[in-house]
Amino acid sequence: MRDDAVQVARYTLGLSWIYQGLFPKLLTVAPLERALTATMGFSDNISLLITRAAGVSEIVFGIALIVFYKNRVLPILSIVALLFLFAFVALQLPSLLSEAFNPVTTNFSLIALSYVLLVNSRT
Repeated sequence: MRDDAVQVARYTLGLSWIYQGLFPKLLTVAPLERALTATMGFSDNISLLITRAAGVSEIVFGIALIVFYKNRVLPILSIVALLFLFAFVALQLPSLLSEAFNPVTTNFSLIALSYVLLVNSRT
């Protein structure tokens, strides 16, 4: 595959993970993030802590994807995480699947980019 396509996949995927960790989980906690965490039955304080920890994890993962994009493990982890997150939303708040910019369109697009990195990885 052409290197420029790999670079587009690398940065789009990594920056998407960083954005999803930074904006709806750390800089502001989006109501939807609170609603999803609340479905697990945790208190507001614990839900906020889980949401913020998830945000930090997503940022670290996005940076790792950008820096270590040739490593086969990271795109595999991305695919698994995106499938898990999709299933979580589908089970906890299925009404979100029909909303604009929903997990169907976003997660499966990012899975496709993860696959591009996977088939072009070396280690």
